[in-house]
Amino acid sequence: MATFTKDLQYKKFCAYGFLKNLRFFEPFMLLFLLEKDLTYLQVGTLIAIQEITINLFEIPTGVLADTLGRRKSLVQSFIFYIISFLIYYYSNSFGTLVVAALFFGYGDAFRTGTHKAMIFEYLKLKGWTNQKVHYYGHTRSWSQKGSALSAILAAIIVYFHGDYKSVFLFSIIPYLLDLWLITTYPKSLDGKTAKLERGQIIQQFKSTLSDFISSFKNRAMLGAILSQAVYTGYYKAVKDYLQPIISLFALSLPLFLWMNNQQRSSILVGLVYSVIYLLTSYSSKNSGRFTDKFRDVIKPLNITMILGLILGIVCGIMYTFRLEIISIILFSGIYLIENLRKPIGISAVADNLQKDVLASALSAESQAETLFAALIAPLLGFFADLWGVGYALIIVSIILLILHPLYRARRNIIQH
Repeated sequence: MATFTKDLQYKKFCAYGFLKNLRFFEPFMLLFLLEKDLTYLQVGTLIAIQEITINLFEIPTGVLADTLGRRKSLVQSFIFYIISFLIYYYSNSFGTLVVAALFFGYGDAFRTGTHKAMIFEYLKLKGWTNQKVHYYGHTRSWSQKGSALSAILAAIIVYFHGDYKSVFLFSIIPYLLDLWLITTYPKSLDGKTAKLERGQIIQQFKSTLSDFISSFKNRAMLGAILSQAVYTGYYKAVKDYLQPIISLFALSLPLFLWMNNQQRSSILVGLVYSVIYLLTSYSSKNSGRFTDKFRDVIKPLNITMILGLILGIVCGIMYTFRLEIISIILFSGIYLIENLRKPIGISAVADNLQKDVLASALSAESQAETLFAALIAPLLGFFADLWGVGYALIIVSIILLILHPLYRARRNIIQH
């Protein structure tokens, strides 16, 4: 049961997530890329490039956050995001799209793990560490509310501007607000930091890196990370494939026939994504309650993993038989499960961390997610080009389901 206080900092954490998820481009990202005449394999390659960039920079930026301060790390993150949005807006070739993906990857590398570390640092200072699942689930639910509003606003932007690229310019506004919000966070959330003197910084860097490596010798840590990372990597790779499914369904309806295809699809894409994110907000908020029904985190992690992959298989089958409406409903379940299990998995990882290197270790957890996404995305794109989106979902989901015994959470590894 949740017992924490919803104070000013709690509201700031929620506002951060809400503004961060006003990514107006997100419901139309795949449609935007396909409009640029990219193949599904190129789309998957672009995703892989972005995720590999995150992989290469995530641990160094996490260490930097623990060494020089988490707030500065997040400020840099949002600067990179804004540069990325501008490049996407002006992009006219695969090469410029790669550059935009690189800058977005830099932004993610500076952000992932860092804000979660600030939340857990705050819980430690307040003596609320036993509230991790409930607290993180509540703050994450506001992120999903931001996504729900973002989907509606994005549909309005696309409808009136008549193109997908405008959503990138509008995404800059909430990110500037979030950049300012971060500067109002208390210094105590920076964690242990070194002064800006070369010798001390290098020494702190080495010390933090040493603690980080020691943390990952912990078998419980590795088990928690694998269980969490595989599904999130799968989710990251497949989530945008919902967009062409919705678009195809929208164009098959005898509605809004006076509009062009882009306007017709934008309305339904916005509505569907808004409903999905409202549901994922509820899912995330109640993650703690869901976990409380089990003796430990193992069973819910494994159940949700298998259920999510089965949904992917059945969704692909339904889409192959042109049952788009059923496919959309099933695909929504993949989103719900990600947001139900995310707070559970993150809490399981945090339970096994040395608390002074939260940003570093949580960045490594996120790095594992991006690694799986980078592996799955091109594979999914290859099968989509070869046999279509439906068969691609079926094949990739079956492969991960078969391999589940290799990465499932085990009772002797993680204790709640």
